[in-house]
Amino acid sequence: MAASKSGATGTLKVTWVRSTIGHKAAARGTIRALGFHRLNQTVEVADTPVTRGMIRRVAFLLDVEEAGRAGDATTSEEST
Repeated sequence: MAASKSGATGTLKVTWVRSTIGHKAAARGTIRALGFHRLNQTVEVADTPVTRGMIRRVAFLLDVEEAGRAGDATTSEEST
């Protein structure tokens, strides 16, 4: 049993940029499991160890950027 982190998890913005033609079926399955249907599609996935592992397996086919945290406030703090 793994203990979950306290607080909300963030999201990752993942874009499929390279074709799976010529790659193993496992890579194609991982792309589908991440929610992709077509090349150059962008999806937002939860930032969990499971999805991080999936992204790591097909990182050569993807572009990944952090979309933000669910619990973060978007207020700016100014020092006076």
